[in-house]
Amino acid sequence: MSSARVVITGLGAISPLGLTVASLWEGLCEGRCGIGKITAFDPVGFSCKLAGQVPDFKIQSFVPKTYRKATKLMSRDIELAIVAADEAIRSSKLITKGIDAENINVDPTRMAINLGAGLISCDLVELAPSVAASITDGRFDIHKWGKDGFELVTPLWLLKYLPNMSACHIGIIHDIQGPSNTITCAEASGHLAISEASQIIARGGAVYALAGGAEAKVNPIVMIRQCLLKRATSENNDDPTTACRPFDADAKGAVFGEGAGMIVLETIENAQKRDAKIYAEIAGLGQSNNINPAYEHLEPDGKGIQIAIEKAMADAQIGPEDLDLIIPHGTGIADDDLAEAKAIEAALGKAATKTAVWPTKSMLSNTGAATGALDVIAAVCAMSEGKIPAAKNCDRKANGCNLNIVKQPQQTKIRYALCCSYTYGGQTAALVLKQPD
Repeated sequence: MSSARVVITGLGAISPLGLTVASLWEGLCEGRCGIGKITAFDPVGFSCKLAGQVPDFKIQSFVPKTYRKATKLMSRDIELAIVAADEAIRSSKLITKGIDAENINVDPTRMAINLGAGLISCDLVELAPSVAASITDGRFDIHKWGKDGFELVTPLWLLKYLPNMSACHIGIIHDIQGPSNTITCAEASGHLAISEASQIIARGGAVYALAGGAEAKVNPIVMIRQCLLKRATSENNDDPTTACRPFDADAKGAVFGEGAGMIVLETIENAQKRDAKIYAEIAGLGQSNNINPAYEHLEPDGKGIQIAIEKAMADAQIGPEDLDLIIPHGTGIADDDLAEAKAIEAALGKAATKTAVWPTKSMLSNTGAATGALDVIAAVCAMSEGKIPAAKNCDRKANGCNLNIVKQPQQTKIRYALCCSYTYGGQTAALVLKQPD
């Protein structure tokens, strides 16, 4: 980073392991798996009947009383984002309008919000009547849809499913009036949103920023696509805890889920001035692309991931030997995991066989736009506690994977941690976190 130093002063998470950062970290340390049989809908006919679902919560508990009416226009993705944002802001000790309107201690015009979001899929029951009214001779008739079916869709329907509505609702609740952006680059969205927020602060565009990602993939429209593309595992439906196996020789596919991760960013000078707890520093950022004509999978050499990692290390002005922890994307899809492993090895050279690698999706599932933000939070917790928990379900590394997958919990000082991610659209991203001075 060439301008102001940017640090993390707040953390918020909702995941298949619980409704808070504490439950996320505790679950990861225990090797607990948040993956189970789908209960959000009936997965009959689906090859994969598993997902990472968050525990029950009531969104009304996380918004001011004056705003509760608006919860009727919130999709699951928006609700998840609001829960994580609430914890992140509270943990930072910033007081916004949404926390306590009488004791605000932050200038709303100097606070930014950058969120990663997925392409939010609607609930089928909301469209079913309009689709049923658009049938001619047993087939969907687009002309009849425009004439009759569309009339049965509530005029406010779209407001639940625009990807930018998470940032919109959170911005209104907390009166965030600074720069705002929503990034929809699938699994890379969280890392990219955090990167952009860091750059906004570094160049003086804001003093504070709320950044992260949220997505709910436990939806029949999302899940059937992953099943048809054969990304989702069809194995272990009766044993969910062993289903997702990143970098393992018996990996059979990914498991998808839901969650949100949010962090509060600010300059180190401002954090010190207000005596805020500094969790970590954003030391380096990297981005690239990896386009495979067979878009269902990564290119075999993972070149785009390699470039993003190399850029992040160069930005942090460190070498591979300085990294103490890597949290990879690691989905459990064998070919993609191998491509990522090759990319990490190419970027780190000999250090790749020594640096601790800790995949998390075997416990958290693939939560889409949330996954990068949750991994950043996991890395921050590991750095703060001086502990790297053991990886789950990597009993025997896949052939060709030379990474140092953590098999047993390690107590160690983490100076620098790297998190990386990729999408099937080609985007890749990497972040380097630094232990606070």
